[in-house]
Amino acid sequence: MEKLVIEGGRPLTGAIQIHGAKNAALPILAACLLASGTHTLHNVPNLLDIDTMLRILRSLGCRAEQQGDTVTITTSTVHSSHIPEELMGQMRSSIFLMGPLLARFGSVTVYQPGGCAIGERKIDLHLKGLQALGAEIEEFSNKIVCTAETLQGNEIFLDFPSVGATENIMMAAVRAEGTTTIYNAAREPEIQDLQNFLNAMGADIIGGGTDTITIRGVTTLSPCTYRIIPDRIVAGTFLVAAAATRGNITLERVNPAHLTSVIHVLKRAGVQISADGDIIHVSCKARPKAVERIVTSPHPSFPTDLQSQVMVLLSLADGLSVMKETIFEGRFKHVDELSRMGADIRVDMSSAFIRGVPRLYGATVEATDLRAGAALVIAGLAAHGTTIVEQIHHIDRGYDRIEHMLVRLGASVRRQAPVPSE
Repeated sequence: MEKLVIEGGRPLTGAIQIHGAKNAALPILAACLLASGTHTLHNVPNLLDIDTMLRILRSLGCRAEQQGDTVTITTSTVHSSHIPEELMGQMRSSIFLMGPLLARFGSVTVYQPGGCAIGERKIDLHLKGLQALGAEIEEFSNKIVCTAETLQGNEIFLDFPSVGATENIMMAAVRAEGTTTIYNAAREPEIQDLQNFLNAMGADIIGGGTDTITIRGVTTLSPCTYRIIPDRIVAGTFLVAAAATRGNITLERVNPAHLTSVIHVLKRAGVQISADGDIIHVSCKARPKAVERIVTSPHPSFPTDLQSQVMVLLSLADGLSVMKETIFEGRFKHVDELSRMGADIRVDMSSAFIRGVPRLYGATVEATDLRAGAALVIAGLAAHGTTIVEQIHHIDRGYDRIEHMLVRLGASVRRQAPVPSE
């Protein structure tokens, strides 16, 4: 397996453009199935998860190609609504295909999705939402068959504001008869992006970004050309990396409004941040300060996807910080790896107590999931000596060649290919 070799101790400096949002692109790629014809999507990142989604779409009969950050998908050739089990096992976001395939073809067969091992992530809210629209669901061991002659609009209350369930219900409801209202809907920017894309196709949706979304069903949708929003988690990762290395960088093509909670936390840690239009400037000249308490919660609160990265910064801060994880129970696996690098972190149930140390030291560590991998890269950038991050296929799921982005900011990072066995 490939590794990243990082020579730490270099402050990040310079400017970098942030690529498109993986978590917006994946449901939008799935939503293309709702309309027969050719769609063109811009600002789509080159990631393992995007490649997996394109392979799934091709397995269903689509013609799908990516050139740079532009993806072209022709959906008029779709001949199947049965998603291959092997491909579903590679990526949790494959579950997004349920709603659009059910809406267009009246049936869909899926399997339990795979993805990062960061805790239990049930799909029951997806299934309950589709059932509320009139779908019949049968489960056979690992296989799920969902059918509906017609979908009927309904009022749906989500027990938890699940992003995936909200998006799946939205995509199914656009072709349902009547009006669907989702209460306690997820409010993430990616929900708004999906709404905007669906409306560009001819859907009638309002409320994206609030906890109540109303979808009035339409009979036809048409292909369109659309640009994906910038990735707020990638942007947040680079904000933290700049602060952890005592750097000074400018992020371009970002939306500061998507990062309000993260910027607030970083400012509490003493990081200097300013925003102007689609540009954010960040610098950190002195040792960061401890932050008394950070709690991960659904948007617009502090995102779980940046918890591990910020923990690296706090491990270098002056004082004791507390991080409470409320979304995924398995999201502290990076703590053991950071401890190998000299971090002083104690975990008690869902809380991590981080006592800042003056310096981290290079070590060989393993990325256990996507965001943990990004955190270990930041730790390596800030550490004294050489850090080797293994299992970087996790990182490639959400960052478009992260080493290239970092090298442009002055970091010493290289990708090391596996040594062939004799």
